[in-house]
Amino acid sequence: FTEPEQTLLAAAPGRIALVIFIAVLNGLLLVLYRAQLYQVAIRASFLGFAFGCGLLLGITQSPWKPFGWYVCSLSFFHYSEYLITAVNNPKSLSLDSFLLNHSLEYTLAAVSSWVEFTVEKTIYPDLKQITWLSVIGLIMVLFGELLRKCAMLTAGSNFNHIVQNEKSDSHTLVTSGVYSWFRHPLYVGWFYWSIGTQVLLCNPLCLFGYTFASWRFFRERIEEEEFSLIHFFGENYMEYKKKVPTGLPFIRGVKVEP
Repeated sequence: FTEPEQTLLAAAPGRIALVIFIAVLNGLLLVLYRAQLYQVAIRASFLGFAFGCGLLLGITQSPWKPFGWYVCSLSFFHYSEYLITAVNNPKSLSLDSFLLNHSLEYTLAAVSSWVEFTVEKTIYPDLKQITWLSVIGLIMVLFGELLRKCAMLTAGSNFNHIVQNEKSDSHTLVTSGVYSWFRHPLYVGWFYWSIGTQVLLCNPLCLFGYTFASWRFFRERIEEEEFSLIHFFGENYMEYKKKVPTGLPFIRGVKVEP
């Protein structure tokens, strides 16, 4: 056998073991859980498996080390979205709470970042070895993740992944904690988390694209949400709006005519 063939043969048992492990795990979950619970379990298991793979890759000296950090960040983000929602507002909990099917645009953005990292790593490998830049990106990711989860916990049962157009009996105006720093800490956290993933990967093209797309998305989302909040809380929200910024650059929220 040639050297490449020997390498493939050496790796074959590991790949076979991985396939068997996933098949057995999937079968076990199917036996233990039914319908909705199975769907939750298989997604949580997949995210846990991805986190573990990312962690193993992230602690090596492989050129793919930054990508391992990225995989950990991505899998933890989606898992924790479901977990915090389950703790805070179980009535709104669904499979969509994982945000794995957030939108077609979100999926395309994620895939494009993987493609850019792979292509640039092949053509310009030194670009992916700027450790200090990847560390800055990791810090941004951790800051964004922490801020968003603190905001979710502070909001409690008021938090929902879907902008609410009707006020529920339990809906209150939250202005304490991180909400005393920014009017929309959930979006601020997600914005910097998103940009941080591309700094971590040293992806210049996606960094520009993510920044523009995220900024535009949150500008429209904040305006939509603030129309509802003004309708719900009236003058109380207007006073809060005057005192506390949105937290995102060049986004002031909905304009209200005097």
